[in-house]
Amino acid sequence: MNQTPPRKSRRSLAVAAALVGMVSLAIGAHAALNMRADDGKEADKAVATEHGADPAKGGSRIALVIGNGHYPDAAAPLSQPINDARELSSALRRDGFDVDVVEDASKDDMARAVARLKDRIKPDSVVMLFFGGYGVQVGRESYMLPVDAAIWKESDVRRDGISVEQVLAAMQAQGARAKLAVIDASRRNPYERRFRAFSHGLAPITAPDNALILSSATPGQVADDSTDTHSVLVAELLTHVTEQAAGAESIFNKTRIAIAKATDGAQVPSVSSSLQEEIRIGADTTAAADKAGG
Repeated sequence: MNQTPPRKSRRSLAVAAALVGMVSLAIGAHAALNMRADDGKEADKAVATEHGADPAKGGSRIALVIGNGHYPDAAAPLSQPINDARELSSALRRDGFDVDVVEDASKDDMARAVARLKDRIKPDSVVMLFFGGYGVQVGRESYMLPVDAAIWKESDVRRDGISVEQVLAAMQAQGARAKLAVIDASRRNPYERRFRAFSHGLAPITAPDNALILSSATPGQVADDSTDTHSVLVAELLTHVTEQAAGAESIFNKTRIAIAKATDGAQVPSVSSSLQEEIRIGADTTAAADKAGG
């Protein structure tokens, strides 16, 4: 004989069933959220890879290389800066850098090149600036001179020149991870004699945070050009860059010491560093291997 379950038992069963349903919904929602989070992580990883920002590979590497040789106001063209720019660009590309190279640049050309550089900088970027040509210091600031500079007095340098310090500050403002600069511009130039008794070379270039700067001579000094294909600075720098991968600061210091010894102290490059990490450059860095492997 069947007996009807007590009303209290039926109510308990209904409550239990409701609880089971709620737990199932919660588990399903949690699983869906986990899947969405995983998808988001994969999407973020894909975006980072697309933009060359994989931290494991050290981030993107970009460079602006400027070689100015044909200055109308000079007695003869400078043959080395363009040779230097081309050879250094090739070495940097082999090292995984995305290089923008500009030759015999006017002021507008240089301004546009700097603007392109700023647009390419990301927070993970290692950024390098090279300039070969004439440079002048005014007010303890160093200026790179375009080939169309019309300079008769100090104020003309500020008007027509591109400040090294301001380019470094722009890299910093754009959030570049590390800044490298090679400034080969401590030459006797045809401009300073118009308003100075002698050439003052370049001013000390203070490195902003996490930066490394190599210039071709001690601040306030000038270096004479050789008759070789490359300048003394770039020839020695290329020797160390193409030998093997090493820290950029080590390579810059080896370059400085080698030139000082080779010239018996007549030319002593200057290195200024505020690096807070090792930035490796050279023939067999991971970035170069990754790029070569596709």
